Amino acid sequence: MSRPATGSGSVPVERVEAAAYTVPTDEPESDGTLTWEATTLVVVRVHAGGRSGLGYTYAGPPAAAVVRDHLAGVVTGADARTPPASWDALQRAVRNLGKPGLVAEAISALDIALWDLHARLAGLPLVLALGAVRAETPIYGSGGFTSYSGAELARRLAGWVEDGIGRVKMKVGRDPAADPQRVRAARAAVGEDTGLYVDANGAYTRKQALDRAERFAEHGVSWLEEPVSSDDPAGLRLLRDRGPAGMDVAAGEYGYHLPDFRTLLDAGAVDCLQADVTRALGISGVLRVAALCDAHQIDLSLHCAPQVSAHVGTAVWHLRHLEYFHDHVRVERLAFDGVLAPRPGGTLRPDRDRPGLGLELRDADLERFRVT
Repeated sequence: MSRPATGSGSVPVERVEAAAYTVPTDEPESDGTLTWEATTLVVVRVHAGGRSGLGYTYAGPPAAAVVRDHLAGVVTGADARTPPASWDALQRAVRNLGKPGLVAEAISALDIALWDLHARLAGLPLVLALGAVRAETPIYGSGGFTSYSGAELARRLAGWVEDGIGRVKMKVGRDPAADPQRVRAARAAVGEDTGLYVDANGAYTRKQALDRAERFAEHGVSWLEEPVSSDDPAGLRLLRDRGPAGMDVAAGEYGYHLPDFRTLLDAGAVDCLQADVTRALGISGVLRVAALCDAHQIDLSLHCAPQVSAHVGTAVWHLRHLEYFHDHVRVERLAFDGVLAPRPGGTLRPDRDRPGLGLELRDADLERFRVT
């Protein structure tokens, strides 16, 4: 098995650990195409030089087995100070496993852990190890599930605004006929000065999406996410070309490697691309997606996993914002000490006095949720 090269003075990776924890949601949740009652967090720890690095992804429990059984041996013995070299070796090592999907999520968690370890060995916060171009990452509050009653939807969205977050997102698409009324109620709850976003998770047909976009525009919706499936870049391009002025079409959260993002950009399918650091091959992968956005002069919006994405966002030149997603906020507060909280104005500011991600795993609190 090929490993990254090491040289004199290297700090070899000694061991890799992975575990999965399934945490029930605070109530049943749904969007336009899926329902769920739990979220699974896969945590990876990498040890070298008396330090350990922490990474994670939101994926099925088998992702932990992929890390342990297929990926750990690729990076064990490699220099912990060179995460990009390990990332390159991982790309080659998974050729016969099939990279997109579960394997990409496993690589993502391991790559994040390697970057955290690298920064800790250097005594740097990750924000500085990545080369920040800004001090903070703008966020928008996200939840607004289709399973919520009208009153609960209003309460949740208004809560983000009360926290000082000036942009909020709700789910649509499960009941297309009811969506215009739900959006109207959401606008009333958050006021006229708050940015209102909607996410259909690919639930609409092209014609439905065009109709709903016009009706949502009446209530000042400025962000239409996955109005049709990301597997339909021509449909996204249709919405981008024919949708209301002032309403951006976004997609990309289900991208796993560079060809997925290049397809959307080459098709002119989005006004703003999305990428998820826990899916798109980790920090090393998302930085390469960001370079594609730079080349196309188009913004990147980071998808979820706020405790990692807040650091990565500071290093993205054409950054729009980060999705501050209810489920992940809740799980990360439970799982880690040192989590970042929103600042006035709706940003996350990485702590420059703590090395790496600044997080410590709360093993005892998580143990009751452990599944592997």
